[in-house]
Amino acid sequence: MAVYTDVSDEEMEDFVALYAIGEVVSFKGIAEGVSNSNFLLQTDTGTYILTLYEERRTNPADLPFFLDLMEHLAARGLACPTPLHARDGAVIGQLCGKPAALVSFLQGLSPRRITPDHCAALGEAMARMHVAGADFPRTRPNDLSQDGWHALFKATKGRADKVAPGLADKIKSALAELKKTWPSDLPRGLIHADLFPDNVFFRGDKATGTERVSGIIDFYFACTDFLAYDVAICLNAWCFEADGAFNATKARQMLAGYRRVRDLSPAELAALPVLAQGAALRFLLTRLFDWLDTPPGAFVKRKDPLEYLRKLRFHQQVGGPGGYGIL
Repeated sequence: MAVYTDVSDEEMEDFVALYAIGEVVSFKGIAEGVSNSNFLLQTDTGTYILTLYEERRTNPADLPFFLDLMEHLAARGLACPTPLHARDGAVIGQLCGKPAALVSFLQGLSPRRITPDHCAALGEAMARMHVAGADFPRTRPNDLSQDGWHALFKATKGRADKVAPGLADKIKSALAELKKTWPSDLPRGLIHADLFPDNVFFRGDKATGTERVSGIIDFYFACTDFLAYDVAICLNAWCFEADGAFNATKARQMLAGYRRVRDLSPAELAALPVLAQGAALRFLLTRLFDWLDTPPGAFVKRKDPLEYLRKLRFHQQVGGPGGYGIL
């Protein structure tokens, strides 16, 4: 989440009046993430999240897919934001000349210090999401898979070495290798494609003393792709320590949690190192693009692209699923 567009009190009040949710009490921008402008909205009936979709970040034509997917998953018991319908039944409105939507607010906290318990709960929740999405009738290509990586590289390669000497050549080499090794016949379905810790909320379960997932948010990269690619994204996002070391215990717990709900085939397990390389390269490139192209004054935290260069190098050395704690 982030804020690129400033919204006045009057503009917010006029927009909220289109919904049967009472009057605006307060609202404030949310700085986390990088994609769209987001606000925490309080009315006299409750708390909501308002997303204003930035055209340079989100294709407006994709919005019905994202919002219908959230409604579909919520109807099947997944804890995720539910889009609100305006008085005229619409879920997509206009604010400051841009598409906008309101969704329900979820209770819980993103983990500041990730534990193996978090990873186990995440694995289960991710698998439940994959199962719940199996009968979703829409599909959407992953525009941040191989074609998207090449487009991002084209947009950044002339400036990449300003971030780190030799970075452009390292990315070029990784792209060429993944073009040769990327799988083609793994199980496919609806994936989140951005399941980072700040997109997953937890609450403590007093009965068991463990953490449980209370919500999954930010479905604006969701698409149809290999289910195991979502797993690979989470290996990158959840299983490395602050010093860059890979934590095999966290990976083993995450994969065990996932497999309690949906088992991974031998082919999916064997492909994890390549998929994890692709996921690391994807976030290296998107972070590099954001690092170089974020507008001045945007209320957004840029993230270090070189973190994912280091993760890419790790996955390039992994010979099989045993490198992720699977015996």
